[in-house]
Amino acid sequence: MDYHHRTIEQKWQRFWADNHTFRVTNTSDKPKYYVLDMFPYPSGAGLHVGHPLGYIASDIFSRYKRLKGFNVLHPMGYDSFGLPAEQYAIQTGQHPAVTTEANIKRYREQLDNIGFSFDWDREVRTSDPAFYKWTQWIFMQLFNAWYNKANDKAEPIATLVAHFELHGSRGIQAASDDDVLSFTAAEWAAFSEEEQQRELLKYRLAYLRESTVNWCAALGTVLANDEVINGVSERGGYPVEQKKMMQWSMRITAYAERLLRGLETIDWPEPLVEMQRNWIGKSVGASVRFGVPILGDGRYIEVFTTRVDTIYGVNALVLAPEHELVEALTTGSQQAEVEAYIAQTKKKSELDRMADVKAVSGAFTGSHAIHPLTGKEVPIWIADYVLAGYGTGAVMAVPSGDQRDYLFATHFGLPIIPISDAQQLDGQADPTKEGRYINSDIINGMTYREAVDTLIEKLESLGAGKATINYRMRDAIFGRQRYWGEPVPVYFKGGLPQLIDEDELPLLLPDVDKYLPTETGEPPLGRAKDWKYRGTFEYELSTMPGWAGSSWYWYRYMDAQNEAVFASKEAIDYWRDVDLYIGGSEHATGHLLYSRFWNKFLKDMGYVPEEEPFKKLINQGMIQGRSNFVYRVLDGEGKGTNTFVSYGLKDQYRTVALHVDVNIVTNDVLNLDKFRRFRPDFADAEFILENGKYICGHEVEKMSKSKYNVVNPDDIIEQYGADTLRMYEMFLGPLEQSKPWNTNGIEGVYKFLRKFWKLFHDASGNFAVSDDAPTRAELKALHKIIKKVEEDIERFSFNTSVSSFMICVNELTDLKCNKRAILQELCVVLHPYAPHITEELWTLLGHEPGTLSYATYPAFNPEYLVESEFSYPISVNGKTRMNLTLPLDMEQPDVEKAVLANEDVQRYLEGKAVRKVIYVKGRIVNIVAG
Repeated sequence: MDYHHRTIEQKWQRFWADNHTFRVTNTSDKPKYYVLDMFPYPSGAGLHVGHPLGYIASDIFSRYKRLKGFNVLHPMGYDSFGLPAEQYAIQTGQHPAVTTEANIKRYREQLDNIGFSFDWDREVRTSDPAFYKWTQWIFMQLFNAWYNKANDKAEPIATLVAHFELHGSRGIQAASDDDVLSFTAAEWAAFSEEEQQRELLKYRLAYLRESTVNWCAALGTVLANDEVINGVSERGGYPVEQKKMMQWSMRITAYAERLLRGLETIDWPEPLVEMQRNWIGKSVGASVRFGVPILGDGRYIEVFTTRVDTIYGVNALVLAPEHELVEALTTGSQQAEVEAYIAQTKKKSELDRMADVKAVSGAFTGSHAIHPLTGKEVPIWIADYVLAGYGTGAVMAVPSGDQRDYLFATHFGLPIIPISDAQQLDGQADPTKEGRYINSDIINGMTYREAVDTLIEKLESLGAGKATINYRMRDAIFGRQRYWGEPVPVYFKGGLPQLIDEDELPLLLPDVDKYLPTETGEPPLGRAKDWKYRGTFEYELSTMPGWAGSSWYWYRYMDAQNEAVFASKEAIDYWRDVDLYIGGSEHATGHLLYSRFWNKFLKDMGYVPEEEPFKKLINQGMIQGRSNFVYRVLDGEGKGTNTFVSYGLKDQYRTVALHVDVNIVTNDVLNLDKFRRFRPDFADAEFILENGKYICGHEVEKMSKSKYNVVNPDDIIEQYGADTLRMYEMFLGPLEQSKPWNTNGIEGVYKFLRKFWKLFHDASGNFAVSDDAPTRAELKALHKIIKKVEEDIERFSFNTSVSSFMICVNELTDLKCNKRAILQELCVVLHPYAPHITEELWTLLGHEPGTLSYATYPAFNPEYLVESEFSYPISVNGKTRMNLTLPLDMEQPDVEKAVLANEDVQRYLEGKAVRKVIYVKGRIVNIVAG
């Protein structure tokens, strides 16, 4: 019987599905292990061979952990809300749910084809009302919570109300808006219901306020920072501008310190951890108040600085163009210039503004502030390198100590004041903390540490500043002006947000006639007819952002069918957290940060036991495309002809390189007939060949349709099988590294599997396994691979295992091994990598179908790796002639006898007398003759 991969693989995929082989229970005597993949967005294009890389790795690990005696949860679902489906709906008029369902069906077929051991009974979809009911419910808990800094945790808003009723605002330590009121208990009681709710909104963890957002008019929605690239939308490349809008936000900044601390407790890649640290951006410094006479009433501009020691070098205050005081500060003579500059800034994203360190721009407001220590006037400017959301949206410019400030000062001719005797201001700022201060009044002659302490004490005594900690991270915008997302479970009464009742969840998406904003600029939900809460009150028309459902989905997998709660306490207490999470590093400052925030909140409220959701995380690398090129010959005018020249001859002609479909190229050799059918204009193509073949050029690029280098896994599976695909993707290189896809090498893996199959069959193809006792050499080969694979999988080094499997099978083939004791154990070891072929052979060995997934991984016995023999190189007069295998425990006299008695050795001696035998145990035998 030959190895027919498609028949075998389809058989076992049906068996696993029909028998729910990988269904897992929430109770077990086995230790638990939770393996999770970042779930995919189901696009219409389906999977290409780069997508399953992480899934294959997680599946190998899951199958291995089952063999090691763990109760493994390995689920899969779909992050199925999103902008692409909505854009398609806008273009075609088809409801996003229809295209999403079709895309999911396609994804499921492709995933099943690869043979993953997912527990499909736990599948989730973020766009399923049974799922997003609980996303809405978590939002409601966030709305009804505040962050108590005194207890360093979130608490129900009722505890804040109780404090206000007893003590007013006195003693409250809360994460809140800056403009909270100060009031007594009596004053609180005297507030109207509307006034109380308006004040509470300043404390809630989910709140509504005016925010500066990335507005994309062409898409009709707000975009997250990571959805904006170089000032345009990632999807479609449309212009994006900064705009102020009433937006829902999440007070993630309340958790900044805990998010930082938690990074010390998890096993994540250091580059990813560092990205989160930088995004959170903790800075220890001081806040300083600069009085502004033009504003009157003792009002001031507050700045945050990490270098209060440089305060005497301030030559200007620089505000973000969006700063709330800009309009009040702008004088009549400067108004046109300031307004023009603000309009120009709106065209840039915040990321662009942070990244552009060379361009210098700004506008003078016409107003001045008063330096709190010198009393001198300081001009107030605006510039796009200052961001409204970082710190206070204002900085004190110190050109002698900061390069951006230095460039700003030199560009606009502002004074540059040296403040340290160690500074070398030769064309650039010098941020040194060495030396002693000069031109700095009360800190002249002091060191850095002395100066900081002295200045903070002075500022605090004047009521002009204090020591403080600042974070770069901003609260997360939690609204999108689009259709295909979770409705926010809120209605408005008297202009204030109110939650719907919990028993009214889920709040379903209403039907609309179009998926575009209304003619008056409202989000698409504004098109829904008669969509009002209890027929009276307006619903929130924004939907939740794409990251909402993915910020808690791993808990739903624990108890996916539960209608009463998002997951039962028993299920959560059993699974607790994710032991291994595999996904892309592009989610470092989006999904992974928001997930940690929501998890900490759920813990604060007593719903989950763990502070961190993901114990260990691995970022898989990218499988890049390997593009192929043909070379079109150009005529004298530089126009393309109908002739194509092979790669090795192209330098003899004037040519232009064109991408060609990699699926019609084999080992860089072009299929000429398929090429003529590739594009209608190539139907009559002529070819200049080399050695009778057309050789294509190649280059490693990102996989994309436009480069014709997308390889469909279905095609690979049809030709070579899913087991080959799984092993080959691992064989390409270390999991964490990016590597090019090259189908040229896949034949070797396919041949390996055929060779493995032949170990179990005789020359006629009949199943033939012997019950004879294995030899020591066979046991050595087996136990080498048992040890190697266990070590490799535990450290996620899957590529080296594949190489070792090939070596092992070659060794067993050379040994003509067909022993059940060896092959049965080898089946178990190979199973995580190649589950279909091993399932088939397992049943041929006489086991019940489906039992291999829950077999026991073989125990490694080091005794079989202890060498008892050695193949000695035998030299005659210093020249190696042959090898002779002898026991390692043989004494020298016996070694000499055995060597000299060997017929081949005697032939090499040619009758010469043996004068001496040099013997080095376990190394060499050298015979000196003459």
